[in-house]
Amino acid sequence: MSDETNRITRLEEMLAHQAKTIEELSDQLAEQWKVVEQMRTKLDRLTERFLSLEEQSLEAPALTRPPHY
Repeated sequence: MSDETNRITRLEEMLAHQAKTIEELSDQLAEQWKVVEQMRTKLDRLTERFLSLEEQSLEAPALTRPPHY
């Protein structure tokens, strides 16, 4: 019986460590997801700003010298 008890105890310890590791990984994944969402929001804003600036530059006439200079 002692061997079985030791085996069960080791399995329970291993299970507890694995459960803790899974919880830590889950927390890290949730934190990384927040960072990804923040970066996605910033990227969307920067893309909109870039497209807006690009449109403005297309509308502005080119600054060139007249041919007689």
